[in-house]
Amino acid sequence: MASLGIDMIEIARVRHAFRRYGDRFLARIFTPAEIAYCARRRDPAPSLAARFAAKEAFAKAAPAGADPRWREVEVVMDAGADGVSKPGLHISPRLAALVGERPILVSLTHSRDLAMAAVIIT
Repeated sequence: MASLGIDMIEIARVRHAFRRYGDRFLARIFTPAEIAYCARRRDPAPSLAARFAAKEAFAKAAPAGADPRWREVEVVMDAGADGVSKPGLHISPRLAALVGERPILVSLTHSRDLAMAAVIIT
């Protein structure tokens, strides 16, 4: 049975947390690869917020009892068959054992003020 998780966050909340806690905030929530990817952006806050939302969305879609830790879920950008980068998730071996062979689909978006993610575990 497929499961769906959706999350939305105000980009200003992520920007505020980063300004207040700096690298401690980043290191607690994001993997080094996620931090590096977002740091290449002129304004990293929207990309960070979208990744935060994806982690929350995965937690909502995950099997009961999974209780993922922040850094057990990593948003990656994979080149699709058409050469266009598409978001995907790398999950820890512990979570992969719970999810099994079910594919995980992820979509990210953000506007000026909000970031949103949807995760479907098929």
